Amino acid sequence: MSKISEEEIQKILPIKGPSFEEVKNYLRKYNDEYIVIKCGGSVLVDQSLFNNFINDISILNKLGFIPVLIHGGGKRISNKLNESGIKSNFINGLRVTDEKSINIVESVLINFNKEITDALKKNSCDSQAITNKQNNILVVEQENKELGFVGTPKEINLSIIEQIVKEKKVPVIAPLGINKKNQVFNINADTAAGAIAKKINARRLIIMSDVEGVLDDKKNLISEINTDRINELIKNKTISGGMIPKIKNCLDVASNGVKGVCIIDGRLNHSILFELLSDKGSGTLIRS
Repeated sequence: MSKISEEEIQKILPIKGPSFEEVKNYLRKYNDEYIVIKCGGSVLVDQSLFNNFINDISILNKLGFIPVLIHGGGKRISNKLNESGIKSNFINGLRVTDEKSINIVESVLINFNKEITDALKKNSCDSQAITNKQNNILVVEQENKELGFVGTPKEINLSIIEQIVKEKKVPVIAPLGINKKNQVFNINADTAAGAIAKKINARRLIIMSDVEGVLDDKKNLISEINTDRINELIKNKTISGGMIPKIKNCLDVASNGVKGVCIIDGRLNHSILFELLSDKGSGTLIRS
């Protein structure tokens, strides 16, 4: 991590973010390690949340962190499909994607990707797009016939990410991949983020969503959770529906070399900064 003076740190930090003392300690902790951040939910549809998110990523970049972004786009995709008269069907939280839908999914995600890279550049944070059309890094296989054009990452080209990071830019990755025949596939953004975090041996995977984190049966936030507790909560249906694949994906990543996987609330101001740079963190930390 580039040596950054205390004066500069104080200039970079937001007033309502983590304290300067805490930040100083944590900067040493994450020296030159990848932080994979998956953004989805309201952060991507609410303009003020989006601006806060872009600002936080720029702050991390200026502090010398190595954020790698993967974005979803579920709400926008659903809206666009509705406009085209296509109903969205989901199996276990994954969108069924037929031939008509995949073209819409692709165009929404590529446009979105450009919005994120443009917003970062406007915020004096250099970034680089990674999509199936530009710098493709994800080679996929079809997940299963029922889901149509939904892929599972099989190969990930790390050299592209490494090159972008070397240039002090933030890689912004769309969850799209191609198979051996050059057919484009939609990838669940959590799955893509998990596969990339494992492959680059990230220090952290942060999943931003519209929930506080993992809640217990009394709806209180659980700040740290492990495999046994997760299985217990799935069994008694406290964790249910779309949260099950999300949590299982997080567990898989935590069991494969990524030191901490967190689900945090993207609706809270500076939740990424509090997660990485403060003692109390934010959301739920998942450990194997």
